[in-house]
Amino acid sequence: MTGISLLVVFALAIILMIVAISKFRIHPFLSLMGTSLLLAIVVGLPLAKIPGIIGAGFSGTFSSIGIVIILGALIGLILERTGAAIRLADVVIRCVGEKHPQLAIMLMGWIVSIPVFCDSGFVILNPIRRALCQKMKSASPAGMAVALSAGLYISHVFIPPTPGPIAAAGSLGLADNLASVILAGVIASVPALIAGYFFSLYISKKNIPVEELDDTDENEHAAKTYEELVAQYGTLPSATASFAPIVVPILLMALGSVVAMMKLAGPMPELIRFLGTPIIALAVGVFFAVYVLHSTGKMKCFYDITESTLKTVGPILFITAAGGVLGKVITAAGFVEFMKENAAFLAMVGIFFPFLISAILKTAQGSSTVAITTTAGILGMFSDSSSMMAALGLNTELAALLTVMAIGAGAMTVSHANDSYFWVVTNFSGMKPQNGYRTQTAMTLLVGIVSILSIWIASLVLL
Repeated sequence: MTGISLLVVFALAIILMIVAISKFRIHPFLSLMGTSLLLAIVVGLPLAKIPGIIGAGFSGTFSSIGIVIILGALIGLILERTGAAIRLADVVIRCVGEKHPQLAIMLMGWIVSIPVFCDSGFVILNPIRRALCQKMKSASPAGMAVALSAGLYISHVFIPPTPGPIAAAGSLGLADNLASVILAGVIASVPALIAGYFFSLYISKKNIPVEELDDTDENEHAAKTYEELVAQYGTLPSATASFAPIVVPILLMALGSVVAMMKLAGPMPELIRFLGTPIIALAVGVFFAVYVLHSTGKMKCFYDITESTLKTVGPILFITAAGGVLGKVITAAGFVEFMKENAAFLAMVGIFFPFLISAILKTAQGSSTVAITTTAGILGMFSDSSSMMAALGLNTELAALLTVMAIGAGAMTVSHANDSYFWVVTNFSGMKPQNGYRTQTAMTLLVGIVSILSIWIASLVLL
């Protein structure tokens, strides 16, 4: 199958996958695998080769990023369970000050969501948001909720070791360059944070009604004040111990990248390169996280935390692997060759292509992580001449970095009723669903568009 018919079949396959996930509630893993198998048969791939293509696409994910995702998620869950995330928030308040409550709560969310899932991050930090609103009567509860949500969401889709960006980096061939992905994510966050901040100020002026949760609510987090939540954790870790599991791996990966670029030789540079590989750097981060467990007297929870981590990241790993299968099938079907024949048109689309695919998947099925991992799997590695990345002309490491960011921008656009995070934000902040659309949905649309425009401008300069 070639030409326009191949393009039509690909579009129908994507639609089928979206309908299976969103309408028929079939798990994304089964939807991706089923769509991949059906697509392979319809486009006429030799039946004897299909199992090998599926196996290669599936196993490639685990060999490149599986361990990294598990270690990153383990660090995040330890920081959540020990109260280290609360300590990180305290540091932000002291640095930013209480005169800028929206900025303080946004930066809190942005930092905490680097290792912690945004849903959990909102639950953890919501008591701080409530306390600031009570202390500063001028702070709008709805505006503060938007600011917190934006900060959490932006780092959730842009910055490793959150599983989505790690998975995208691995699928696109950047598994060994996570330091660069982290730096790119931080830079890409700036325009998004600015847009989210000013939108939160705009919402603050709208007097959107909220019904703050009280002591009669069933949710244990919602019924607690900030002081009660801190007391629940017992002894909070120090600021240094709280930051170490995040900062140390980043520094190690950065040093490893510098040594590699300088091509230094000798025992010490070799050791630095070893420590700077993502797997080892994050393993060191886990070591510091375990110290946090020890210092807070919670070592007895280590087994349960590890078990919870594996349960959490298992679906992410399998969905990512299934996305890799779909990418392999697309490549084997000759779709990339068709795109190369139309390279002049695709060059005009460029960095917007991964954004649009990710945004469509996000809006249709709700999960940012599924949107990121699926889109990255479809695109393939930038170094593979037969991948869609090559067909789009995004075949350099810098182009791959920008593509990871573009995918993340799409995965924010937009959060609405089929997104669990939408309901976390609206329920915990006490907003009705219609006001959730005015705040959370509108914010994610604005931040997503601002992000992709800034990434596009960067691509014009850098590529």
